[in-house]
Amino acid sequence: MSGVCVGYIQDKANLSQSTISTYMKLLKDAGLVESERHGQWTFYRRSEKAITATLARLSEDLQ
Repeated sequence: MSGVCVGYIQDKANLSQSTISTYMKLLKDAGLVESERHGQWTFYRRSEKAITATLARLSEDLQ
């Protein structure tokens, strides 16, 4: 699995680890990201299928 770890997101967002973890959990629960643990690290990547479906639904709703 490719993706980025919480530490990388934290550095880029300049937010605390707990804040990033909370946001990533919300995105994961919504099905927009997938995660995989490697030891103490959790890596996240986008769920392309879910994002495509969400964008299609939004497009339909806005028309």
